[in-house]
Amino acid sequence: MTSAVVFAYHNVGVRCLSVLLAQGVQVALVVTHEDKPGENIWFDSVEALARRHALRVIKPEDPNAAAVVAEIRALQPDFLFSFYYRNMLGQELLALPRRGAYNMHGSLLPKYRGRVPVNWAVIKGERETGATLHEMVAKPDAGGIVEQQAVPIGPEDTAAEVFAKVTEAAERVLARALPALIAGTARIRPQDLAQGGYYGGRKPEDGRIDWTKSAEEVHNLVRGVAPPYPGAFTQIGGLTLRILRTRPEPNRHPRSGAPGLYFEAGAYFADCGDGKVLRILELEAKDDRGNTLDPAALAQDKITFA
Repeated sequence: MTSAVVFAYHNVGVRCLSVLLAQGVQVALVVTHEDKPGENIWFDSVEALARRHALRVIKPEDPNAAAVVAEIRALQPDFLFSFYYRNMLGQELLALPRRGAYNMHGSLLPKYRGRVPVNWAVIKGERETGATLHEMVAKPDAGGIVEQQAVPIGPEDTAAEVFAKVTEAAERVLARALPALIAGTARIRPQDLAQGGYYGGRKPEDGRIDWTKSAEEVHNLVRGVAPPYPGAFTQIGGLTLRILRTRPEPNRHPRSGAPGLYFEAGAYFADCGDGKVLRILELEAKDDRGNTLDPAALAQDKITFA
């Protein structure tokens, strides 16, 4: 029987671990994460799935620690898989499986190597992304491609909506690729790294809106970090406003004045740096003490936003 050690987290981890189990792979060990305090845990639990199947689960802070490496070495797995596991796996770990180490990445490699690839693809205005199963090598997301599948990104899709499509694509990619990997007949093609780029992680502060950017750029940022992610935001005086959903208004003329947010004709709008206008469809306002305020009441009080 084919054996594997699986490093996994998040919805992609759950779905891909399920594929391995459905295709009869003996999962000798599941390595996952402790949930971070304060993080919005909106996704499914790899640990819960593994325990339902009576699989051994560990949650080390450092997957490259000597004790973890020793445990995996003793298991002598055929494969090592990483499915949305957040930590880098070192060369010592990658060398342990007899038949290779493989990662599922949430983009069409070589594009959007690195962290949070789905969010980046939306923020950059891409019209498609996907899921890629690839060999794990020392350089992140740089190994040969086993299989991949594209998914479309609609002009109003949020990152969460795209992530759901990517999760389904990841499941299909692994299900297609696994028989050939097990049989030793998989055809692996090298990446041309010059055709893509590497992107780092994002912090909540990176959602700050710069209204001098184009309406398309602001709209894409809002979509790319919309809940369950931290959201795009702007600050006016002592108020923080999270801009959760926008819509381009190509037929609306901007007010005279600098780019920014304002209330007019019963709705919120924003003039952007390219002279185009966004309608703000959903926003959340908080004062400097973190109290949630009623956006409609703010408008009635005639607070100036820009």
